[in-house]
Amino acid sequence: MAKGAIELVGLRKEFGSVVAVDGIAVAIAGGEFFSLLGPSGCGKTTTLRMIAGFEQPTSGSIYIDGVDVARTPPHKRPVNTVFQSYALFPLMTVFENVAFGLRYVRATKGETEQRVRAALAMVRLASYEKRRPAQLSGGQQQRVALARAIVLNPAVLLLDEPLGALDAKLRKALQFELKSLQEQLGITFIYVTHDQEEALTMSDRLAVMADGRVEQVGTPGEVYEEPATAYVADFLGLSNLMEGQVSAVSGNGTCRVRVGEIDLTARSADTPVGSVKLVIRPERVRLLPSGSAGANCAHGTVDRVIYLGATRQVVVRLGHGETIQAMLPNTSDSVAYAQGSAVVAEFPQDSLRVLPDHAASAGPA
Repeated sequence: MAKGAIELVGLRKEFGSVVAVDGIAVAIAGGEFFSLLGPSGCGKTTTLRMIAGFEQPTSGSIYIDGVDVARTPPHKRPVNTVFQSYALFPLMTVFENVAFGLRYVRATKGETEQRVRAALAMVRLASYEKRRPAQLSGGQQQRVALARAIVLNPAVLLLDEPLGALDAKLRKALQFELKSLQEQLGITFIYVTHDQEEALTMSDRLAVMADGRVEQVGTPGEVYEEPATAYVADFLGLSNLMEGQVSAVSGNGTCRVRVGEIDLTARSADTPVGSVKLVIRPERVRLLPSGSAGANCAHGTVDRVIYLGATRQVVVRLGHGETIQAMLPNTSDSVAYAQGSAVVAEFPQDSLRVLPDHAASAGPA
């Protein structure tokens, strides 16, 4: 069984009258890449800092491999942290930066050299050990910070938006490197980010947070394809969120939903009759020629077309005035939709999800 299993039980943090983290309960398996995803002010960094020991919880427990460390000092916890700022010592070489923490675990000179060189090789910086941070690119500095963290062989590595200061192209490249490194090390990574693509790309599982609470925990596929709340559907990627009224519930796991003047059939699980949110991802909407007919279809007019390179985003205004988005692949045989042209939007039943008609607020920025 992999070390680094974490369980947060009723974790709460108050700053005066402000509740930053509100009773979180999450279990993270040893060796898992787990992300805390949410907007600024949702409590994800405060949660990470409590796991690290930099903040004391107001109440609740933090178990690491079955031991409650909620009142244990940071230096006595089997965790290490990589920050967005990297916090490298500018007057030290790369080797000295990576070796810095080993002096506190009484590593011998020979052991220090062996462990530092192994850590630098792991992050592909073996030939950079004599350079200083100012002589490195942003991506190389990030790797040094990672090497300094992993050289101590922590059971858990905490990462607080470590790619946030990098440009988009480098950030995407390092996403794959980080995931590959985590799989190679086999240790638990807990990654804080507000970037949905980062969380979906790297995580084994993720928790979507809002207002200090966890809205949903699941694999990237589960959270994206089966959002538990309208907040999750709206925050994670692009979504079409439509106001609707459930008019009838069948016994085969579907229900009838009235959206404006349209009756749609959607997948449903214990949905009561009444107001709901109807959710469908833009890439699941199909656009058909004007005059087409079929189940779950609605007539509309193309409002605008946005060119995104590999895809095109087509905004369609439905007959009752609501706008929806369709994301279409940009291929040589794809239809060129013009602004003002009439189309039929089809909403496949298996891609429609019915959610309660309420959502968490995003919290302060």
